Amino acid sequence: MSKAIVLFSGGLDSTTCLSVAFKEGYEVYPLSFDYGQRHKKELECVKQITKYYKIKSNKIIRIDNVGGSALTDSSIEVPDYQGLPQIPVTYVPARNIIFLSYAAGYAEAIEADAIYIGVNAVDYSGYPDCRPEFIEAFEKMIKVGTKRGVNGKPIKIETPLINLSKAEIIKLACENNAPLHLTTSCYKGEEKACGVCDSCVLRLKGFKEAGIIDPIEYLRKE
Repeated sequence: MSKAIVLFSGGLDSTTCLSVAFKEGYEVYPLSFDYGQRHKKELECVKQITKYYKIKSNKIIRIDNVGGSALTDSSIEVPDYQGLPQIPVTYVPARNIIFLSYAAGYAEAIEADAIYIGVNAVDYSGYPDCRPEFIEAFEKMIKVGTKRGVNGKPIKIETPLINLSKAEIIKLACENNAPLHLTTSCYKGEEKACGVCDSCVLRLKGFKEAGIIDPIEYLRKE
């Protein structure tokens, strides 16, 4: 059975991505990060979801907080949703570059053929490292910068959600019986989702458009 690394945050998109990798027949190796994020609740969700899937090989890697983001610097407030600017303060500098670099090394080490990442370029917060051109560039880089790549067995970066709306992602997750009740999307990291940050608003909008009830609890719903 072919192996795949899945970059896994415990959120809606990465959990859907995990379900897709399973459905496509891979032996799945989730890879998660503790990078000083204020929403550490997602790491508890990671543990619950990997337990749900009976995954024994999940890695949680701790890396230094790079700062420069409302998600990693407590002095920068997570804003309520006010329409999405081009690049919001919740952007974490070079996050997906860092995560994919770890994933590429892990993939080479265990001879995995693919890396799954739940980036989305439709209903998203405007992050530059979620766009197709970034994924294409990174895939080219690991093709020329890894032993597998230069030996003609390049690692494929799979982005099954990149062109889907949030409603389509939710429908896909439900089709795959993904445990969305165990996920979190909130940037503020409280016990209940705030319901008003960018991530919560996009999630709630997606569930409404999909005609499906969101199974997690919120403090507010706009």
